[in-house]
Amino acid sequence: MRLSAELAETLVVVLDEGSLDSAARRLHITPSAVSQRIKALEEQVGRVLLVRSKPVRPTDAAHAIVRYARQLSLLEHDALAELGGADDARVSVPLAVNADSLATWFLAPLARLASRYPLVFDLHRDDQDFTAGLLESGTVMGAVTSRAEPVSGCAVSSLGVLRYEAVATPAYVGTWLSGPDRERSLAAAPLIDFDRRDDLQRQWLTARGVDPSRPPRHFVPASHDFAAATRLGLGWALLPRLQSQAALDANELVLLGGPPVDVPLYWQQWNLRSPVLDAVADEIVAEGRRVLVV
Repeated sequence: MRLSAELAETLVVVLDEGSLDSAARRLHITPSAVSQRIKALEEQVGRVLLVRSKPVRPTDAAHAIVRYARQLSLLEHDALAELGGADDARVSVPLAVNADSLATWFLAPLARLASRYPLVFDLHRDDQDFTAGLLESGTVMGAVTSRAEPVSGCAVSSLGVLRYEAVATPAYVGTWLSGPDRERSLAAAPLIDFDRRDDLQRQWLTARGVDPSRPPRHFVPASHDFAAATRLGLGWALLPRLQSQAALDANELVLLGGPPVDVPLYWQQWNLRSPVLDAVADEIVAEGRRVLVV
């Protein structure tokens, strides 16, 4: 069996665009032709590859083909660039990153890369415990992740530790945490969680001997807004020092003490010898090791 590069590329475009109609516009063919290509690919591999929902979703069988198509496109670009035959089209580099890295340090290396190479970045934001799954599915070429074990077919580099500290406004502390028994006060004091998968505040409370299920919670699922909600006194929260330093210096926030929560981060990407991927890894790893706790 031989995989058709054209058919595999069509599958990727459909998944990127979210529908057959949108993929047809990007490929400059009819939706019927897109559907026929997907059907031909499914017949070729003997598997259903696409869940025709809104948006469309890949089946587990599609992941290997998506990785193949993205890697083939990258290698084709590298070969044409080496031969002097690359056009002016920019290479799309899909990457996965956790929200706090995206809000604090991750964009600077991408800006440097975009100024030197013909690249555009397609960023996928997810919790650091889940970004490795986007590598496994072939959705992205590289990911900031908490997973130290290499994803199959990927290389790993340590970035450092994103250290989180509990902070609140002075007014919040005066209202909720000024009593002699802070642990008891913490059980009633409102806190802020990023979303229902965020367990940082739970970890910190547990380390302080407080039942983490007791405090009332706000949910603010965007990193900048999460930090802004903390500065506005909506509740206490754990913030990375990269986000809290200016507010601490201005006495807009104060540290609540207790042990910090350290989240080790790693860079994982496809284990391909590619000038583009090598440049991306060099910039991101160097920046991570410069700004994170090593």
